[in-house]
Amino acid sequence: MIQVPLAQPGGVHPLAGSVAELVWLLPVLPLIGFVINGAISLFSAFHLGPADPSAAHDASSHAGHDAQSGHDDHAAPKRSPLHAVVTVVGPLVLLLSFALAVAIFVAIPSHMATPFVKTYFSWMPVGADLPLHWAFQVDQLSVMMVLFVTGVSTLIHFFSVGYMADDPGYARYFSFLNLFVAFMLVLVLGASFPVMFVGWEGVGLVSYLLIGFWFNDKANADAGKKAFIVNRIGDFGFLIAMFLIWSNVGTLDFSGVAAGVGALPAGGPLLTTICLFLLLACTGKSAQIPLYVWLPDAMAGPTPVSALIHAATMVTAGVYLVARSSFLFSLSPVACLTVAVIGAVTALFAATIGLKQWDIKKVLAYSTVSQIGYMFIGVGVGAYVAGLFHVVTHSFFKALLFLGSGSVIFAMHAAYHHTHNTDDAQDMRNMGGLRAYMPLTFVMMWIATLAISGIPIFAGFFSKDEILGSVIARASDSTLADARWLGIPGNVVLYAVYVLALAGAFLTALYMTRVMLYTFHGPNRTGATEREHLHEAPPVLTGPVVVLGALSVLGGVINLPAFLHLPEGWTGALDQWLAPVVGDASLRVTHGVAVETPHELALVALAIVVAVAGIATAFAKLNPAALVPKREAKPATGFERVLENKYYVDEAYDRTIVTPIVTVSRTVLWKGVDAGLVDGVMVNGSAWFMRGLARIGSWLQSGQLGAYAWAIVIGVLAVLSAFTFR
Repeated sequence: MIQVPLAQPGGVHPLAGSVAELVWLLPVLPLIGFVINGAISLFSAFHLGPADPSAAHDASSHAGHDAQSGHDDHAAPKRSPLHAVVTVVGPLVLLLSFALAVAIFVAIPSHMATPFVKTYFSWMPVGADLPLHWAFQVDQLSVMMVLFVTGVSTLIHFFSVGYMADDPGYARYFSFLNLFVAFMLVLVLGASFPVMFVGWEGVGLVSYLLIGFWFNDKANADAGKKAFIVNRIGDFGFLIAMFLIWSNVGTLDFSGVAAGVGALPAGGPLLTTICLFLLLACTGKSAQIPLYVWLPDAMAGPTPVSALIHAATMVTAGVYLVARSSFLFSLSPVACLTVAVIGAVTALFAATIGLKQWDIKKVLAYSTVSQIGYMFIGVGVGAYVAGLFHVVTHSFFKALLFLGSGSVIFAMHAAYHHTHNTDDAQDMRNMGGLRAYMPLTFVMMWIATLAISGIPIFAGFFSKDEILGSVIARASDSTLADARWLGIPGNVVLYAVYVLALAGAFLTALYMTRVMLYTFHGPNRTGATEREHLHEAPPVLTGPVVVLGALSVLGGVINLPAFLHLPEGWTGALDQWLAPVVGDASLRVTHGVAVETPHELALVALAIVVAVAGIATAFAKLNPAALVPKREAKPATGFERVLENKYYVDEAYDRTIVTPIVTVSRTVLWKGVDAGLVDGVMVNGSAWFMRGLARIGSWLQSGQLGAYAWAIVIGVLAVLSAFTFR
């Protein structure tokens, strides 16, 4: 191994020789889990098949707990003897990775000015012009990401032990889950754009495997393909951005690009183009307009997968890319405003859809799309710490919401199993009154709901409030306020972003309270017989939920605001921690001066009033007692139908993009080029030509010697006559 650390001004990097030297183990540990569990999965799946494979077709190979599976065969399969090995290895490798992350965090000295880069080998030697090394970077930003990725992922792995215990693909599931986290760690630890891109593509691949985990159902397989294809569109932007960076800066290492980008004209078309292509990549991974459509369909996978994708890994990658590339975005006010506008529009748009979804997981999916929008607002206005702060707190309360909903689905599915009921176990119209049967889950999900709504003392309040305040703080005396976006003054754009974000906050509190009212309050609509079998989820499921509940309450302490007037050292911890990485970029947006939010207490009070108003409106307007089960519900009409069908965006994409592509592919490429030109003219045409030649030859080859003799005589006479008669 070759070590190439970036030295401090004094010489040797302070992390040299420390536990940070083991940074390579962070992704390797879950990769080992993938190999072990994958081998067990292959070993368990290997068996000699019957003489007639169709006779042994198992239509119930998907026996998970999600009601959308559509299968009615609830019999638990016989567990493999290696089931216990998977149960230990799957979560253990993540627990060890988290412990190592904590150790590296402790080893980082205060005010570490430069990152510690560990280079292991020359990855793709392309000559002196583009040396690509496989290297990991340890700095305050990467360590922050690693901590919550491994920590939350560990809790989700433990939850999965109970949730997926009876699934016949148990080992395969954990192998994919381990691999997913391994690629996410490569993404956040990569010291260059190409290494990050490996992790970027890796999480895209494994998301396809996890979302379509129950691939025997076409809807699940299609959802996995949709996620994969939509993300490829965004990844095209990442590639183009890398090409532009290398051709103009001459390097793809983060440190090298940060040092060389100053030579490019600030605010010029080149920097804006690079940032907009990076933004295209971010909209794919982080499910923002226009590439958000894959994320709600990702609910086809097991609920713990939804928690992992939405809370701690894939969807945060876009926000991380903007923050990691802050040295680029801070030099392009137009690109920054575009990021903020897309975040604000997405936050409000997705929140309106969440108002009329009945599948509990679909509501949470659109909630994720909306909340990622707030993170984009934060990093878009140059408040990188505020955006990343919301990434962390969101991972706590969103994982709690998904795992809490998983406990509800688990209980509903178990109740339906006893009565062989085929009703939808994820539709809130079939729930109601579950607080009497699942009191712990009820309390934990209310904690998460208050956190995401922005109610004080809960984690979400501090991070969302900091984002809203940052928008107002930069609406004057900043490069963004001085710029123009599509001809509109930047300060006007920022005020519009603030209004959209505030409206989204109101709707967030409204639709999340709706989830709680229809799921846990009012009368129970599960059914008289099924009701007898409803009960709290087992400890292996509720344990991680309780831990996440505590984090959703206390998570805000990592960056308490200054207006609380707490003793020195109690406030702004995350600001100080991330200052060496994003501090200069943040100051560049504000003309080198640390800005303060004007009328901060008034803005905080307004945000609280908006959140409380959303909750109060839900209690006042919604009546759980009047709700009927799904099978008795009348179809939605008017604008409610539009919201229930998600503004028909998928249908619009299908008609304007998918159908024309399929039509051209079928009529021109397949029937015209493939079947007509290649098969018809070239392949079959050449065969017809040779067949014709063969037929002519068959006429000349009759096999009669007399005919051959006469032909020779006639030929000789013809030649002689040609020379004799003039």
